[in-house]
Amino acid sequence: MTSELSILALYGFVIAITILIQVTAALGQASLLDLARSRDDLPDLTGIAGRLLRAVNNSIVAMALFAPAVLILEVKGIHTAQTLLAAQVFLIARIAYVPIYAFGIPWLRTLVWITGFLATLLLYWMSF
Repeated sequence: MTSELSILALYGFVIAITILIQVTAALGQASLLDLARSRDDLPDLTGIAGRLLRAVNNSIVAMALFAPAVLILEVKGIHTAQTLLAAQVFLIARIAYVPIYAFGIPWLRTLVWITGFLATLLLYWMSF
């Protein structure tokens, strides 16, 4: 497994841990029974629980963009110091994104989001 694929797997693990943290935070506003139901009547989550939910959703979208870029590079056999650096920058930015979003730091959140997004775009660019 290449380092870029390892980073992809690690990012999947990060998202899974983030989901567990978000569900734990949601238990402060909704009961376990509420969370087990269809969620049609689940109250809107506020505060850290709501921000963590939005961070999870954003992280899943980021994964949907990052994974194909890494897989394209893998299929093409393109593994350079630059592709590894872009994947590492993506991972660091996305790990930083969750607590920054959870604690409501808007401009820094935007900066790390842009950093991760640009790293993803670079991976696509390097696949040509």
